[in-house]
Amino acid sequence: MSALPKRSPGSERALKLRRSFTNHVVTALSIGSTILVLAPLLLILGYLFYKGASSLNLDFFTKIPAPVGETGGGMANSIVGSAVVLVLASLIGIPVGIGAGVYLSEYGRGQTLGNVIRFTADVLNGVPSIVVGIAAYALVVVKQGHFSALAGGIALSIMMVPTITRTTEEMLATVPLAVREAAYGLGIPKWRTVLSVSLRTASPGIITGCMLAFARVAGETAPLLFTAFGNQFWSWDLRQPIAALPLQIYTYAVSPYDEWHRLAWAGALVLILLIMISVTLVRIFAGRGMLKGGN
Repeated sequence: MSALPKRSPGSERALKLRRSFTNHVVTALSIGSTILVLAPLLLILGYLFYKGASSLNLDFFTKIPAPVGETGGGMANSIVGSAVVLVLASLIGIPVGIGAGVYLSEYGRGQTLGNVIRFTADVLNGVPSIVVGIAAYALVVVKQGHFSALAGGIALSIMMVPTITRTTEEMLATVPLAVREAAYGLGIPKWRTVLSVSLRTASPGIITGCMLAFARVAGETAPLLFTAFGNQFWSWDLRQPIAALPLQIYTYAVSPYDEWHRLAWAGALVLILLIMISVTLVRIFAGRGMLKGGN
């Protein structure tokens, strides 16, 4: 074989300069893209701090809304009500979504039912939230004869299911086939392999999908207008209307009172902070292995 031709020192220097230039350009584009993605979030968060931070005080977190025309009051019942509705939605939506994702990945590949479920999840993922609220109103509120926290939780869970389903399916598809075959070789049945091996291996991605679904529905107002309806007082009965932070923010924002506008900004700031804190905590725990059976 003939030896490769030697490059001259000038061509070597030009090649290094071209590679260095390309590296710097790509690095700059990556940093610019990151800034472009983070800038809207930082601007929104900064503006919320500017408008709402001055209205945060102890009364905001401990008192219920003041009557019309009076100053003060807070959103304590709305914060607790949002937590109740979101817990209900998670208790319903997460198991259903993960179960559907497991079926699509492990049992429904190539089957008609699996294709129908996958298509339905994709369509449902793009349905406007107000349509989901109207559907929950017809299916739950009308049957009950009144608005309720349970109806609000069901409406939000419907919105969570498609995101969790598709994420679970995709994450389970990334589990190497050799891992499953090793479990089968030890005589472990398929259902046990799915629960103890596949789900545990894919759990970080599945948890991320659950958090994305949770963050998506946490700030929804339209479905709750038709289901939970809102409440100016404390309510712990799941069969009765309940306050929720997005509903209270909406009520205050469309009102003609400056005091309520001020509280609406504070409520929006608290809502986004609660979402960010909850998602961050779950990611930290998942990263340390606390939620995926790590050592």
